[in-house]
This record gives sequence, C-alpha cells and structure tokens, in this order.
Amino acid sequence: MLNSNDKGNIAEAAIALEAIKLGVDVLKPVAEHGRYDLAFDLGHRIVRVQCKWARLDGEVICAHLSGFRQTTNGPVRTTYSADEIDAVALYCDELERVYLVPIEVVDGQSAVQLRLSPPKNGQRAAINWAQRYLLSGAVAQLGERRHGMAEVRGSSPLSSTTSPPHERVVGAHEFRNHFGYWMERAAAGDEILITRRGRRYARLGPPDPQPATTDTAPAPEPAAAPAESDPDTART
Repeated sequence: MLNSNDKGNIAEAAIALEAIKLGVDVLKPVAEHGRYDLAFDLGHRIVRVQCKWARLDGEVICAHLSGFRQTTNGPVRTTYSADEIDAVALYCDELERVYLVPIEVVDGQSAVQLRLSPPKNGQRAAINWAQRYLLSGAVAQLGERRHGMAEVRGSSPLSSTTSPPHERVVGAHEFRNHFGYWMERAAAGDEILITRRGRRYARLGPPDPQPATTDTAPAPEPAAAPAESDPDTART
C-alpha cells in the first residue's frame, strides 16, 4: 500500500521522466521543502513546477493542492500562487499520463479536476479538459510566454519554430471562465472565434497578426491577396 510520501516520490519521478522524453532539461532544487519540486529549463525561461499525485475518479482526474505549514502562530492551510510556482504537474498512475496546469488556472485553489470526457448533464462551463493540459502541449504553451506576454521561442528542445497562427473555436462560457488563457493565445497569434448557443458571436485576435518563426532569412514578398470570402464563413 503506497503512503503519501511514496505517491509524491513516484509522481515527481514520472513527471521528470516524461519531461526529459520531450527534450526538456529538468532541474531539481538542492534544498528540500520548497514551494516547487522541479524546474523546467525551456531555454529562455525557467518554469517552477509543483508535482502532485492525481487519482482517477470515473472520467475525472483529481488532485489535492492545499496543505498545512507550521508557522510561529501554529499550522496554516496553504495553497499555491503565481509568486511561488508557474505550474502544477499531475501524474495519474491509472492512466500513466502527466498533465501540466498553469498556475493561473489553479491559483489559490485547494484542488484541481481535469475532465476526460463531457459530463452527462451537458455542462460545458468551468470545465478543465484533460486533453488541453497533456504535458507535451502544455509545456509548449508555457514556452511561448515570458513575463505574461507571448513571444517567439528561439531554439528550444520542443521545436525549432512555433506553430503558425490558426483559428480556435471556444464557447462563450468557457471563454469567460478562462479569459486569461484565451487572451494569451490571441497574443501568441491565434484567432479565437467565440460562439454563443452554437452561433458565431465574436472574434478575438492578435493586434499585429503574423506567422511566428525563428527563421532569420529575409521574408519573401507577399503574394496577391485572395478574393474576399463570405464573412460568415469560418477561416481555417
């Protein structure tokens, strides 16, 4: 029977292994009992990561984030903030998968839940989809951010270029509940199509849309603009 220390050690080792498989340099603090367990070196940024064991409850991955810390005034319940860590990594032993959740999603929360499939009651608002936070994709997103602003990555273990801008479709409720995340995606170059009750409602995009690349060769002359499309047709 695994105790809490065993689970924590297994989770930390599994998370480090998966990150190394992605080509990420993994750093570990010399001193113990800090607020983060590992650090991911993304080349231009060090991401402070708190590692957690997660359990599978039906179609939901669950992990506790709060803890107790002894102070001069006695024990105090603690949560994590952006001043302490940049992300929480979850290892789900039943699925043998690792997820990385940015701190802005769980800042100050005592627990986190990631859903694998839609709930039977049809709920769509305030849901954190597990697929979005799989380690490979989540590390890439964190690698695009510095000081809260998206920018082009240089040569990094993940990729030599960033993905070109593309359209993402999101429901109004999810957009509202994760407004900061979608703002960052727009700043990174994506165009966000917001739908409401299944209909096109609004669009959010970067201030100066252009493909992001690390290629230093001179840019070719732009081709002639294509014929104007129907405004009600979503671009791909």
